[in-house]
Amino acid sequence: MLTPVYATSAKVYVWRDETGVLVFSDSPKPGAEEIEINTENQNISPSINTSILDIKPKKLDDKFEVEIVRPTSNSTIRDNTGSVHVSGRIKPVFKQGLTIQLIIDGMPYKAPQTHSMFALRDIERGEHQIKLNLLNAKGKIIASSKSVTFYMHRASAIKAK
Repeated sequence: MLTPVYATSAKVYVWRDETGVLVFSDSPKPGAEEIEINTENQNISPSINTSILDIKPKKLDDKFEVEIVRPTSNSTIRDNTGSVHVSGRIKPVFKQGLTIQLIIDGMPYKAPQTHSMFALRDIERGEHQIKLNLLNAKGKIIASSKSVTFYMHRASAIKAK
């Protein structure tokens, strides 16, 4: 885009506008005169020094960190419907093409998704471990969170006698 335009590559026209100002252009206008340009011994250089610009593509740091923000480790969830909301965080940024898979008790929970919030339903009473795996576009695990243990507390329907 910053290639210089040499005088030999275009014609130059000159005319005076309605206020008397001299106008130079590469487009002819009725009444304009073509100017002869001497191209010998011209030393043309770009008007901007581009040598100081860092135009090399930067490699993004693909070292991702994944953590589970909610629920916290060893927390007890009291919900009779067995609902648990899992929230994760990905650093430095959740790029396009990445997905996240929730693992609960060693098994994938539904399909990987493009955001790090999950709503679990009908989780049984007791102890559970969850973990988040960050996947690239090919489905390869590129980062994982630490496992978080939580306890689901649901009221029992069994009555004591």
